[in-house]
Amino acid sequence: MLHSLRSAPRIDSKSCSALLLAFTCLLFGACATPKHNYQAEATRISQPALNTEATAYVGDEMLKQGKFYERDAIKLAEPLKFGGLMTAYTLSPGYYIKTGEDKKSEFYLPAEGRDAGSVTKALLVDPWQSIQLYKDKPRICVVTVFNLHVCEEAKGVTRTKRLSLSDDSFQQTLIYSGRVGNKINIGYREFSNSMARPAFNNDVEYDLNESKIIGYKGARLEVIEATNQFIRYRVLQNFNQAEF
Repeated sequence: MLHSLRSAPRIDSKSCSALLLAFTCLLFGACATPKHNYQAEATRISQPALNTEATAYVGDEMLKQGKFYERDAIKLAEPLKFGGLMTAYTLSPGYYIKTGEDKKSEFYLPAEGRDAGSVTKALLVDPWQSIQLYKDKPRICVVTVFNLHVCEEAKGVTRTKRLSLSDDSFQQTLIYSGRVGNKINIGYREFSNSMARPAFNNDVEYDLNESKIIGYKGARLEVIEATNQFIRYRVLQNFNQAEF
């Protein structure tokens, strides 16, 4: 009898935790395993369209061209709180980008940028790792690092697309910097591999008394109206095609 007790298999704490988690999932159906199998699609962007009138304010992009990645995303119009009266997690309004999916759900993480969403948690709850959105019902969840999830009704959630720069992206832009007298100031910026290229950035001044047509690196724009607050213009030609 003593020999049998000594030879019995030992269950360490890690195995015990795994068994407990599996039991919890089977008992409550409250588990989700985030997926990371989503591949964004590369696309070439040139905005605005040629020969159409556009308006840009000081600091805005007048012209944008390059290779971007179009990702599936969701946008939250209002904060979402999870966990009942004692709020455990809160999703802020903004964009969340897709990372993967399975048969029943899609998984997301907060996007980057000023309009990105975010996740905050209460002090004593488990850290989170993903956002889960069901495909067949209006249900959204926060998935913890232990693959447990807490869910609420998906109010104010819209599926959409979002452009982003990635490792092999390339972007060229012209930015309106205002008017002084009869001269306007335009900034040129390049981004490659998700990073700005300061060595290729430049700020140029154009005298509208000389011409209403301005150009830089192959791009040609017709200035219709310019003030120190905004510019109305028409794109006649885009940047020279870059290798990317």
